[in-house]
Amino acid sequence: MTASLIMDPHPSVLHKDEKIHKGVELVMEHRYRNIPVVDDKGCYQGIFGVNCLLRLVLPRAVIVERGLTTVPFVSDTLRDLRLRLKEVEDQPVTYCLTHEAAVVAPDTPLVETLLTLYRTRTSVPVVEPHTGILVGMISYFDVGAKILEQEI
Repeated sequence: MTASLIMDPHPSVLHKDEKIHKGVELVMEHRYRNIPVVDDKGCYQGIFGVNCLLRLVLPRAVIVERGLTTVPFVSDTLRDLRLRLKEVEDQPVTYCLTHEAAVVAPDTPLVETLLTLYRTRTSVPVVEPHTGILVGMISYFDVGAKILEQEI
């Protein structure tokens, strides 16, 4: 049993030239935490995710590395956060791309794949190692569905 047996072979993706507002639409419509980004050939580029969106809307002073640990004195409103998002929503999704996400190959053994999912606590891209092409995504829901459909 391998990663290819539990992956979604047709995941939602963003193309690297699409804008942040498109990513926001997908996140909100499907309640995704992360969406893989691909180039024109389907090669995996990285992950567009909600953590980056939060970073974009928070006041810069509160996200400075080794900065404040508590901010009860900051009184931003939802409108302030929306205005910050508006400033960047026409940037390409690559502006908000992370390359730190763990990936697995389609032939990664099942238990190793599940361990990666467990450790990263987020959906895992399945990438063909020789071509770099995204061939699927694995989420907790994909795994749960596959486990529950098994006869016992």
